[in-house]
Amino acid sequence: MTRPVALDWLDMPLAIPNPEMGQLAQMRQTQLTKPPGSLGRLEEIAIQLATLQNTPQPCVERAHIAIFAGDHGIAAENVSAFPQSVTSEMIRNFAHGGGAINVLARALDASLEIINLGTIHDTQSLANVRHYHLGPGTANFIHEPAMTWNQLHQALHAGYEAIERAQQNNKHLFIGGEMGIGNTTSAAALACLLLNEQPNLLTGSGTGLDNHGIAHKINVISQALLFHSSHVHSPLDALCRVGGFEIAALAGAYIHGAQAGLPMLIDGFISTVAALTAEYISPGCKRWFIYSHRSTEFGHSRVLKALDAEPLIALDMRLGEGSGAAIALNLLRMACQLHNEMATFSEAQVAQKNSIA
Repeated sequence: MTRPVALDWLDMPLAIPNPEMGQLAQMRQTQLTKPPGSLGRLEEIAIQLATLQNTPQPCVERAHIAIFAGDHGIAAENVSAFPQSVTSEMIRNFAHGGGAINVLARALDASLEIINLGTIHDTQSLANVRHYHLGPGTANFIHEPAMTWNQLHQALHAGYEAIERAQQNNKHLFIGGEMGIGNTTSAAALACLLLNEQPNLLTGSGTGLDNHGIAHKINVISQALLFHSSHVHSPLDALCRVGGFEIAALAGAYIHGAQAGLPMLIDGFISTVAALTAEYISPGCKRWFIYSHRSTEFGHSRVLKALDAEPLIALDMRLGEGSGAAIALNLLRMACQLHNEMATFSEAQVAQKNSIA
């Protein structure tokens, strides 16, 4: 299928990290009052952020969180433990400040925006929600493509615009989150198409399915793959065929974040599938990704492996909403503070490690 001209922004060049700043950060780490490597991955985080932010003093105090929400037609196949109405109900909860991500954003003093891309139930009356009206959710992809090309373009561009807002407000870091009943089914199907894997290797319990429910979910995805596989010739085809509005928006955000040179903290399974999609559409995006946590959702480890990614934490989380990334943000902040504020051996007049002949 011919790609619309409206998607040409996807071909914009990606920003290039500055390895010289990473080398300066590495050198500083050897001079701080500690044994070399004793802060483990906290040292690596500081060096990575210095490279990405083009500064010897990395900082992630100003973080922006965008939660993308949308309904999924595949929910009609009973692939979730919760009814589809929960998507809109959770958007309302977010708008009123009651979600886990609201609590975390307040604790982190991070800006938070809620973006409804398209749900069955109208949320137009809610304040503090940005509405895109792409449709009443995606189509049921067991029978037809999840999105039209126009819907795909608009969803990707919604992610683009979220990064633009983060940039305009001088944010140091972007976190993308998602909400949508049925979206683990969509993410698993998309990962299967991108990685050429079987559904039983990437499909988990989502919102809490039992073994019978997981088996049914695998069967639904298998049917969808049989229907769509011969029509998929690119990552965009795969995203259009089985993706979700919020997954496409996340992919768009990750691509444009890499174009803008904005470090991004990736959340759990669905966000990581969106990150994989972004990397497949625009190779090199992943240089701008930091992976927050290892979800208990079954397929997450395989998707992380495909990205050569090692998350920072594993707390048995599977909530979504950007919550795992928000939890990990304080690790990044502490890494930066240690890097920037610890005294060097010379400043503290502390003897360094003896050299061994």
